[in-house]
Amino acid sequence: MKNEESLINVLLVEDEETLALIIKDTLEGQGFFIRLAKDGEEGLRQFFEEKPDVLVADVMMPRMDGFEMVRRIRRQDKQTPVLFLTARSATNDVVEGFELGGNDYLKKPFGMQELIVRIKALLGRASRYPASENQPSATEFEIGRYHFNATTQRLSYLGSETELSHRESEILRRLCENRNEVTPMQDILIDLWGNDTFFNQRSLHVFITKLRHKLSRDERIRIVNVRSIGYKLIIN
Repeated sequence: MKNEESLINVLLVEDEETLALIIKDTLEGQGFFIRLAKDGEEGLRQFFEEKPDVLVADVMMPRMDGFEMVRRIRRQDKQTPVLFLTARSATNDVVEGFELGGNDYLKKPFGMQELIVRIKALLGRASRYPASENQPSATEFEIGRYHFNATTQRLSYLGSETELSHRESEILRRLCENRNEVTPMQDILIDLWGNDTFFNQRSLHVFITKLRHKLSRDERIRIVNVRSIGYKLIIN
């Protein structure tokens, strides 16, 4: 039998006790180690105490909801994968979850097999893009008159700073790394959303529109949509 240290550590924050226990039993049967928290406050405390490999969190909870919990987590930890579970499916709610730094979104009710697949996909992407000094990547970029710091998620224009969401920052970083070349839409969707469904394509377009607006003070900058292929950051 594997000891706790050798298992994938999942923190599950869910206020519905019956659902939490079903998920716990299912995931433990797949070789995960599960810690439970019943609300956002307890989840926040356990997250920083236990340092899980992945966070699975309900959105609507007492005391502190899942969005606020992840907002506070992302101030210090921008790497740990986050999967939101929720009965809310309005586009604005989904976009808010991604903007806060969520990596995936699963609507209730859901099948246990789909949950397992989503968690494994998140862990697979995290291992492909680890935060490691052995794999350095540029974190600061000059974009026309703008300065972009991907680590702090801040975009500066002539001394004026704008804080980007986690998702906005990750998209802009990819565009900067491929400046004047097409960044495939599918690559962005798989890396940040986990799949390239039509709904996620629309969500990505919302983020692109926001980035265009935030970069609009320098008219030389364009984010071009290369139809059915991806996006290109151009500075004339």
